[in-house]
Amino acid sequence: MILRRRTEAPNPHSFAEEISDYDDACCQKCGTGDFPAKMLLCDKCDKGFHLFCLTPILISVPKGSWFCPSCSNHKIPKSFPLVQTKIVDFFRIQRTPELAQKLSQDNLRKRKRVTSLVMSKKRRKLLPFSPTDDPKRRLQQMASLATALRASGTEFSNELIYVPGMAPRSANQAALEKGGMQVLSKEDTETLNLCKLMMSKGECPPLMVVYDPKEGFTVQADRFIKDLTMITEYVGDVDYLKNRENDDGDSTMTLLHAANPSQSLVVCPYKHGNIARFINGINNHTAEGRKKQNLKCVRYNVNGECRVLLIANRHISKGERLYYDYNGYEHEYPTEHFV
Repeated sequence: MILRRRTEAPNPHSFAEEISDYDDACCQKCGTGDFPAKMLLCDKCDKGFHLFCLTPILISVPKGSWFCPSCSNHKIPKSFPLVQTKIVDFFRIQRTPELAQKLSQDNLRKRKRVTSLVMSKKRRKLLPFSPTDDPKRRLQQMASLATALRASGTEFSNELIYVPGMAPRSANQAALEKGGMQVLSKEDTETLNLCKLMMSKGECPPLMVVYDPKEGFTVQADRFIKDLTMITEYVGDVDYLKNRENDDGDSTMTLLHAANPSQSLVVCPYKHGNIARFINGINNHTAEGRKKQNLKCVRYNVNGECRVLLIANRHISKGERLYYDYNGYEHEYPTEHFV
């Protein structure tokens, strides 16, 4: 699993006091002993590996024990059963034939209305995603997401979760955003609600989660996606940034960047999350890496609360992997070793 912190965070653990342990270590991948502060020693075989030489790469030193690929006996995750009842239960889909038909009809009318608005470049309205027509293919798409979520120990949720003992919902106030926040229009809010409704009824975004030996779980388009299409909301448990600064989390996302740091909030998709967690970031240190970007991550004021949306910033072809820039706000996420 590729590690990716997406908010203000402390520097990786310092090895200054234990640097002597790494003086003689050489990376098993590149064969050098350079960058000792970026060297990991396997807790079983004591062989060394640079963080950035591993596949997938690691951004920071993991807490606790770490085992190299050979000693961890890492295997390709077992696929989620392609059984409709199991998928319905996993995603808690509530659906009847009458509701499904009504949703499809309402969705078609909504798409036509919103699409006509987007034709005007001046208005730049957001589009709802267009689900795959084939129900069997949609089951395969949902099974691929269920495989990734189960492998990462994450329960599916398509909403922000407020857990007792963490940040309460009352703390999520867009008015506290440093410098202000873009307000999601009424029409675009309706589009967001439509996307949520479709997902709750089993009409998921046309996306497939695949396992790549270099990038870990990653997401690719399973049909053509238009520019300005709303892909998904970034969701998970909401907490104060101050409570998460020393976490070894891999997918923490900024939700509220407050003028008062003690009020800043983050989304933590480790116990609850959706497909957004598995969308990879670009290497924004290279022109080739920047060309991969086909999504933008935008934080919006939605009815007074902060929400994070992933939106297509150009047309996306079927089979193309999805990428966005992790450094949209704080510009501190180290992406120079991303593939």
